[in-house]
Amino acid sequence: MAVLSIQSHVVYGYAGNTAAVFPMQRLGNEVWAVNTVEFSNHTGYGSWRGKILGAELAADLITALEERNVLDKCDAVLSGYLGGADIGKVIHDAVKKARKYSPNVLYCCDPVMGDIGRGLYVKPDIPEIFKNELVPLADIVCPNQFEIETLTDVKVDSLDSAVKAINILHNMGPSIVLLTSYKEENGCLGIIASDKNQIYKITTPELPIGNNAAGTGDMTAAVFLSRFLETKNLSKTLELCTASVYSILEESYNYYKDSEKKLELRIINAQDQLISPSHYFKAEKIK
Repeated sequence: MAVLSIQSHVVYGYAGNTAAVFPMQRLGNEVWAVNTVEFSNHTGYGSWRGKILGAELAADLITALEERNVLDKCDAVLSGYLGGADIGKVIHDAVKKARKYSPNVLYCCDPVMGDIGRGLYVKPDIPEIFKNELVPLADIVCPNQFEIETLTDVKVDSLDSAVKAINILHNMGPSIVLLTSYKEENGCLGIIASDKNQIYKITTPELPIGNNAAGTGDMTAAVFLSRFLETKNLSKTLELCTASVYSILEESYNYYKDSEKKLELRIINAQDQLISPSHYFKAEKIK
């Protein structure tokens, strides 16, 4: 399978394409990476160097793929951090171009906007781009708790409210919604996948990493898309994705827990967890 991945890139650490490309490749996909920003490190460090690369460059790179006669081989488009609203149009146009060759091209939208505790960390006009342009175009959308609340104006504090918010997203366009994390009343983390007809949930223990694991959502969206392209099965995809992501997070936490350094995902060192995860979680059908 070939995936066009349009999102940010960091030189050190894991976020955006740095967190997404290798997992997709390790799972057997050809990945065409178009970077929307080039930063020295993710913004959670408080300071960084680099710049937004801009929509013109991204559009040129995608046009070149079309000129090489390879865009017609695209099976899916993945997007994440935008950098600027103009990147939203580039992504919209890229999906339309790919679907011109094959209407079955999947578009997986990771609506990167913020997180519980950190709040909104993108430009104020970005949420509207997701609401009005990208989410309605998507087949799969992968928000975290903060992002689904921002997109739907529903406070997610229970399973019922999570399902309500998911149904609002379905009504916006996507046939599959992956709520990548929400805090359950028992202190565990819930992950929910829905395809309108069926809803599955997995509950995992919460590792004590807080908001320190940048790139987790980027990696999750990439693994979920890869596994769905492979299996076309919602519950199996949720189980495989959750097992790998949790196992990589656990291995990363165990490496950094006695260190003063900021936690970075150990994607390369823990790459076997993508193929044969240390943990397994059974998806529970709730509808």
